[in-house]
Amino acid sequence: MSGYEARFRVWRGDEHGGELRDFTVAVNEGEVVLDIVHRLQATQAPDLAVRWNCKAGKCGSCSAEVNGRPRLMCMTRMSVFDRAETVTITPLRAFPVIRDLVTDVSFNYEKARGIPAFVPPPELAPGEYRMFQRDVDRSQEFRKCIECFLCQDTCHVVRDHEENKRAFAGPRFLMRVAELDMHPLDAAERSGLDRRRTAQDEHGLGYCNITKCCTEVCPEGIRITDNALIPLKERVVDRRYDPLVWLGSKIKRRSS
Repeated sequence: MSGYEARFRVWRGDEHGGELRDFTVAVNEGEVVLDIVHRLQATQAPDLAVRWNCKAGKCGSCSAEVNGRPRLMCMTRMSVFDRAETVTITPLRAFPVIRDLVTDVSFNYEKARGIPAFVPPPELAPGEYRMFQRDVDRSQEFRKCIECFLCQDTCHVVRDHEENKRAFAGPRFLMRVAELDMHPLDAAERSGLDRRRTAQDEHGLGYCNITKCCTEVCPEGIRITDNALIPLKERVVDRRYDPLVWLGSKIKRRSS
């Protein structure tokens, strides 16, 4: 692809309001959207605010919405767009705008602090943990998360209903709860912490209706819905409604 001039519409503004502004920017072969944003800063809009860091799809910093789809700008090649179309870049819609393409994602860090950490088994010392490889592989998928928060942004429970944010942790952090609940060495339940109950009652698992929109935008290809949220929902249902599971938990609690 030889160089050409592309039309862009970029959102400019702050928490008080803003607008889409039109620009024409040179595009060269092999470039990504973040390259164009940097060229725009260098040539036409030096005060354009944008968050970025690694430019390699591993830090999650340059999240934005490109033509309405949550994406990493550093991983979105210009070659996926028709030369004649106008490329629109806007900030993540689910979070408050600070300025231009930079949003306040502190909501996510607040939710992260609300997820209790791994509880080590008291009978094992560090270095004595042993797990089957299949258990390692299962949780390793979730650890690929780069915390770009694209899944949080596209989840309609958060995106379209601001009032849900207080009660709903979102797919990224429900995935974290699922990872810990699946961990064969996590001793949370033995310490009195019921991760499945907290997932439902404190982190809003019931709000999720498994539309898989979070999975569709994950740049790491994590199957958030199929491998984390649906299994977690199944565990919650078993705990609450399966009479055998319920009876077993009662017997185990009484014997302990």
